[in-house]
Amino acid sequence: MPTPKKPSKPKVTYGNGTPDDPWVLKTPSLSSEYQAWKDEALDPPALVVQVGTTKLSYQLRCLDDLPAMLAKRGDWVPLGNADEGKPTPEGSIEAWARDPKNPVGGYYGLRKGYRGRFANYVTPVLEVLGRIELEHGPKNNRARVKR
Repeated sequence: MPTPKKPSKPKVTYGNGTPDDPWVLKTPSLSSEYQAWKDEALDPPALVVQVGTTKLSYQLRCLDDLPAMLAKRGDWVPLGNADEGKPTPEGSIEAWARDPKNPVGGYYGLRKGYRGRFANYVTPVLEVLGRIELEHGPKNNRARVKR
């Protein structure tokens, strides 16, 4: 297994993760900024992500389910970022987030056509929450449960 890239500190500008005060985060590659917040009033409760004018949402339970999966795997797992409908690398976080065998039985994404990129937007939130370690290289980043 390759030597892990050094995880860095969470990339958060400000915010506490509410709709009125979202987190301002950077993607794992540090190439793009976006906002994210928890919205428990939605049905189902969601992690909402705003990237420019595009809004994506993922089932909020992903903030517990993904660290549990990473803990079970016990080591670094590739992110495998991909848009909905595009192939994902086997064994990646992105593949798991679409797998019919995951805890929600398929996509965590809630908006058809925008259900991909899970690994790109959810992992920085978990890093800010102190639940995972995340690499920040230009590409091929990985995550693992915080030890």
